[in-house]
Amino acid sequence: MKGRTGDKTRLQHILDAICEIENYIRNISIHEFSKSSEKKFASVKQLEIIGEAASKIAKETKSDYPEVEWIKIIALRNILVHEYYVIDETIVWN
Repeated sequence: MKGRTGDKTRLQHILDAICEIENYIRNISIHEFSKSSEKKFASVKQLEIIGEAASKIAKETKSDYPEVEWIKIIALRNILVHEYYVIDETIVWN
């Protein structure tokens, strides 16, 4: 069973990944982002981490935060991992 202690760690991983993405794209435009394979790859990787961590969070914790779109977060991770060849840079940027 997934525990809330583990959830705290996973939620911290999500926050850390968000901070990393913010650092990657700080002060750049979508055009610059599109031209940087490193920034795109790093951002996608962090989004995968967010989705994976979200998928491991207990149902009870998710129900405490119904405003978070858990299913969409996890679905995005699955697309990024399994359908990497159709990733839309604009969606990643947004």
